[in-house]
Amino acid sequence: MNIKQSIESREHPFGTWISVGHPTIAEAAAQLDIDFVLLDMEHTTMDLETIESMVRAVDAAPGATDAIVRVPWNDPVRLKRAVDIGMAGVMVPMIDTPEEARELVRAIRYPPDGIRGIAGSRATRYGRNFEEYVTTANGTILTVAQIETELGLENAKEIAEVEGIDALFVGPADLSGALGHFAEWDSPEFVDALDSVIEASKEADVPVGTLAVNTDEIPDRVEQGFDFLIAGKDVSLLMGGINDAADRYNASLENSLTLND
Repeated sequence: MNIKQSIESREHPFGTWISVGHPTIAEAAAQLDIDFVLLDMEHTTMDLETIESMVRAVDAAPGATDAIVRVPWNDPVRLKRAVDIGMAGVMVPMIDTPEEARELVRAIRYPPDGIRGIAGSRATRYGRNFEEYVTTANGTILTVAQIETELGLENAKEIAEVEGIDALFVGPADLSGALGHFAEWDSPEFVDALDSVIEASKEADVPVGTLAVNTDEIPDRVEQGFDFLIAGKDVSLLMGGINDAADRYNASLENSLTLND
């Protein structure tokens, strides 16, 4: 079962966020027991060549982990070039209206359903299955619309109802900022906004996920009713691991000195 099927069937898939632009990070994460990695192009310096190498690394790793790429913007040119790499799905930030959602879907679908340009690429095995891919690709790429603004919040149900939108994803940092409660993850206003998107997704019968910025939030988000989660980010998890090791070392030194006094 690929990540699109897993999300659509509400198997509660789990992923992690990658912002370090190196294939080793993607390959190492993909060897773990997780369903997908999210490669972030919006707030990093990653370019398409880097993303292509990272998608290759994920595909080459043992296991069934898939790669989803968050593109920088809802731009048909960026989307066209991204999906030609052959990743399992795309996530697009700041989708505020149903029309923007329809533009997103059209950008990654071939005519007559969309405007994606037709060419040989990694997605077509460099032309070896060119005709088969072009005739069957529409609807196979996981398409995730991010809800991150007050306008997106108001239109969440209508966005989810757009044919071809496979899932919604709440961007917690931007949405909390838009509500005037940045990083106040337990504030009533933010929690109510999350509940609102979850309810909208249920009404539209479309899955919804979010990012647990701190892994301590995971139980709360699961209980709240999200269908899939991304937990932690590579840099924060790395720093947290190093910090924990340093704390353990310092505690051990203090213990040792106390025992030897």
